[in-house]
Amino acid sequence: MIYYKYIRINVLIDQIKVINKFRFRKMAKLIDGNKISKEVLNEVSEELKKIQQKHPDFKPTLAIVQVGDRSDSNVYIGNKIKRAAEVGMDAKLVKLSNQITQVELEDEIDKLNKDHYVDGIIVQLPLDCVNEIDADSVIDQIHPAKDVDGLTRINAGKLMRGELKNTIFPCTPYGCLYLVQKATGDPNYVVGKRVVVVGRSKIVGSPAAALFMWHHGTTTICHSKTKDLKEVCKEADILIVAIGKEELIKGDWVKPGAVVIDCGINVRELEGGKRKLFGDVEFSSAQSVAGYITPVPGGVGPMTVAMLIKNTFQQGKARRLQA
Repeated sequence: MIYYKYIRINVLIDQIKVINKFRFRKMAKLIDGNKISKEVLNEVSEELKKIQQKHPDFKPTLAIVQVGDRSDSNVYIGNKIKRAAEVGMDAKLVKLSNQITQVELEDEIDKLNKDHYVDGIIVQLPLDCVNEIDADSVIDQIHPAKDVDGLTRINAGKLMRGELKNTIFPCTPYGCLYLVQKATGDPNYVVGKRVVVVGRSKIVGSPAAALFMWHHGTTTICHSKTKDLKEVCKEADILIVAIGKEELIKGDWVKPGAVVIDCGINVRELEGGKRKLFGDVEFSSAQSVAGYITPVPGGVGPMTVAMLIKNTFQQGKARRLQA
């Protein structure tokens, strides 16, 4: 009888420990991408105003090339144009027919390359075209000094080689790095940290891994063929997720105290025709484990646009004021 009472007491103690663990746990600090992106845009705006006191005709310009009329692309483009205007820059939309050919599209890029007053060029992806278009070839037509998305083979190659001083960083990886630095309050936070990047795309995953590696993180790239993905993720001091699978990463995949950057944008159809965005990380469970975490929406997305504006501004200065 005494033995059973002893067991019951131990079970009760264990239950109390579990309750207290959840009662006193610290929730992750939310990384507010909206707030931090506004800080970046304000810095650009203030610096531009100072420059215009000496060079009143200087107005950096971003050209956005769109093929077709995808509704989601229209939203993204509208946001970029709005943010450019807010800081005192120009953004012009070059909207092309979905009947355009590869040669015709590359000719349009070439015109923008030759336009002295265009400082940055981006091609809105995916292309909405009835003809087969090699998007990589189109992007490579952009002059490296105007490649403010950092996606040409020249800029991508420089990043992989660690030539950071003369490379235009891709906007989303650049935003991820900046979020980590601002959230932790340490510009050198990445140094010596174990960084795990889930996803190897040319736009986010691969360049993010290179960018964090050249900022002295020890970087691992994971993908659909990675074995024991959960265990690899649990080793990360900084976990960057850009795999395109809704809420793939659960809370028990996250190392306690880790910085979690969720680049995922997954649209879920709800009842009544409503839509809701979800990331690649299960936010509700990860928030109780991580030290810092980005929400979706409101995390990486605003930073991508802010870094695009910043890149365009920097290239405008380099091309027109320092040449």
